[in-house]
Amino acid sequence: MNFDEQKIRKAFADKDWQEIKTQDSWQIFKIMAEFVEGFDKLSKIGPCVSIFGSARTKPDHPFYSLTEEIAFKLTKEGYGIITGGGPGIMEAANKGAKTAGGKSVGLNIELPFEQSHNPYIDHDKLISFDYFFVRKLMFIKYAQGFVVMPGGFGTMDEFFEALTLIQTKKIGKFPIVLVGKKYWGGLMTWIENVLIEEKMIDVKDLNYFFLADSADEAVGHINSFYSKYLLKPNF
Repeated sequence: MNFDEQKIRKAFADKDWQEIKTQDSWQIFKIMAEFVEGFDKLSKIGPCVSIFGSARTKPDHPFYSLTEEIAFKLTKEGYGIITGGGPGIMEAANKGAKTAGGKSVGLNIELPFEQSHNPYIDHDKLISFDYFFVRKLMFIKYAQGFVVMPGGFGTMDEFFEALTLIQTKKIGKFPIVLVGKKYWGGLMTWIENVLIEEKMIDVKDLNYFFLADSADEAVGHINSFYSKYLLKPNF
């Protein structure tokens, strides 16, 4: 028994500690079940683009309508759309896919303060997760590209995880589009003036993503990337 475990056990009666240990063991099976359901459903959907962004964006916001347009145009190019399944940017993306008659996928997450899934997800393509790390794997494994709309911590988490996996060659390079040059401008300045200046990353790492302001720019970049390759159903 290590020192940390001794300290923890002092805070619980032996019976309570055994219950905690048992719960941790059984949790593995719940995690496995989420992986199995995700793999089973998403392996059949064909080429998709994951679209990320804030759940707080209202339908009357310009970013909402821009997201809807991007999703619509991507769908017309033959892509399905994957989102986090919630409101805001996610809703706009699913709505654009639905309006275009394409595949609309929602990977919802159970949270204490949000989020119910939006009504524009195909009924057979809605999956709910308890674990963020399982959900994030699905976003990456079954997408041929990322469109990153303005968002908060969760959006940046998904963006930087994809960059890290590409940079470390854990996955193959795929197109990542940041939409909203003004919104992301401060982050880009910090990356260039701090990360590159301090040699924390290489200048060539900036090639892992593309900045866009319009739907045509975003969709065009993804199409341009795959014009060099045969589009495969999934990575």
